[in-house]
Amino acid sequence: PLPAAFRLDQNYPNPFNPATTIDFYLPVAARVRLEIFDLLGRNVASLVDGERPAGHSRVTWDAHAAASGVYFYRLSWPEGTLTRNLILVR
Repeated sequence: PLPAAFRLDQNYPNPFNPATTIDFYLPVAARVRLEIFDLLGRNVASLVDGERPAGHSRVTWDAHAAASGVYFYRLSWPEGTLTRNLILVR
């Protein structure tokens, strides 16, 4: 069954090194963006930027080039945004 609402799960594992998985769910097909930001709000990575079908999506972030610390990941679609944090430990 399709989800009733947009949902962004906590990444796994968290804390992580060097890669983590992010799951999100769309009740309808939509153009979405999934981006990673550092604590200063700078875009560190764009993982998804485009149309996605309704249902479950899974994306992996390989952070081998990023420094240890707290980051935020944001899922955006035309009607809203969801944000969570993640921790990279070296």
